[in-house]
Amino acid sequence: MAFITFEGVEGCGKSTQMELLKSFLEKKGRKVLSVREPGGTALGERVRAILLDSKQEPVDPWAELFLYEACRAQLVKNVIRPALEAGKTVVCDRFTDSTVAYQGFGRGLDIKTIEGLNRLATGGLKPDITFLIDCDIEVGLERALSRIKEKKGAREDRFEKEDLAFHGRVRDGYLSIAANDPKRVRVIAAAREIASIHEEICGCL
Repeated sequence: MAFITFEGVEGCGKSTQMELLKSFLEKKGRKVLSVREPGGTALGERVRAILLDSKQEPVDPWAELFLYEACRAQLVKNVIRPALEAGKTVVCDRFTDSTVAYQGFGRGLDIKTIEGLNRLATGGLKPDITFLIDCDIEVGLERALSRIKEKKGAREDRFEKEDLAFHGRVRDGYLSIAANDPKRVRVIAAAREIASIHEEICGCL
């Protein structure tokens, strides 16, 4: 598996599991690059501040979508594809599934349009395997808000401030994606110990 992505609702623990997998693969002798969306490039990190900080001006859903796709196009061309071509394993914290789940199911934008834009931004690149860390939305939000409260610097809390109905739609969207692409997307239950989740993920590779 060369290109691995992690997905899930806010506070599901995907970032923790991604870093654990990176360490596991490196111990196995693999060269691993970890990246995140939005971000991963100078352009992406600047746009991330606009997309995730609730203190910024409100972002129209279509503008939000285009900003994500711009970040993705830059990340794929300048970072992900060169790493894959160099024989590295790339693990990514969120990718195209997030856009379908958040902007499609969550915001209600046309999913076919989103899928078309995803293909354009990635040049058709798809993950070899995606781990969907499935988490109760209330549990996840509580974790996420607690983490944000303790963090210094910019508050990445725009999505955490959305109502429960929004987050419910996002979770439903993820589960729909998984049901439609079971060979790629592995649903991993989050309601257990971190080590147990990590063991299951490693067993899928």
